[in-house]
Amino acid sequence: MTPEVILARPPRILGQAQREHYFEHGYLGAPGIVGHDWLERLNERTTAYVEESRYANGDRRFDLEPDHSATAPRIRRLNSPTDVDPLYWEFASTGPFVDVAEDLLGPNIKFHHSKLNFKWSGGGEEVKWHQDIQFWPHTNYDVLTIGVYLEDVDARMAPMGVIPGSHDGPLHELYDDAGNWTGHIRAEDVPGIGVERAGYIDGPAGTVTVHNCRSIHGSAPNWSARPRPLLLCAYAAADAIPITNLVAAARHGNELVRGAAARWARFDPRPCLLPPDWSKSRHKSIFEHQQGRSVEQRSAG
Repeated sequence: MTPEVILARPPRILGQAQREHYFEHGYLGAPGIVGHDWLERLNERTTAYVEESRYANGDRRFDLEPDHSATAPRIRRLNSPTDVDPLYWEFASTGPFVDVAEDLLGPNIKFHHSKLNFKWSGGGEEVKWHQDIQFWPHTNYDVLTIGVYLEDVDARMAPMGVIPGSHDGPLHELYDDAGNWTGHIRAEDVPGIGVERAGYIDGPAGTVTVHNCRSIHGSAPNWSARPRPLLLCAYAAADAIPITNLVAAARHGNELVRGAAARWARFDPRPCLLPPDWSKSRHKSIFEHQQGRSVEQRSAG
């Protein structure tokens, strides 16, 4: 569906100006979307997983920082929380995220995948500038990621930054000169992407972040005294068909969460960079690719 057709439909949860901002700039920050009851349940469950992570070395549910320990847990990510725990799936499939997705994608929506990034206090690792769609290409670009800050986030906590209008620009190379997948835009290309124009999304707990799959985004290390947990879920229009099998084994990958399944695939003529064939090797997290330090290296170190 075109933005004009979507904007002509009555919104379910976002204001019209918020929807227009998303289509013009490729991202959106919306406070007050996720209410107290959901936040209380999600934070209680998330705290339980932080406790469980203390002794989780080798547990693939957790992506841990190199200096993680039982006495000082430092989680980078809880992988696929919607597969790990039914509460996260209940939220992703019936909560306000689905209304946000309908306001920006139209009535027929599929869930793609989820992650819970912690951006731990005292130097939680940066996420270098990148675009999402090269990690998981689809036949068109009506794919977006919706996040919610589970705690209050201010400018000192490395909120996510998005370069406005970059969703209408080019897709960038995410391989290095040797052909290795790095998961971030090459250093020599960064001066030309408009980092100085980036908008940073902060706000109180319950603030929702949205960015288009083509939008350039990233975040600095978190040097504040508090972690910055951000639950993220990706959704696609029903007629955006994944090209790779990244979520084929996931419990809810490509599951319809609203409306009707597509009978026709819709193709965008703009090409998309393909990621490595992860069916032949273990898929690493963006942190492992960008920082060049794997689970095996952490265990060995």
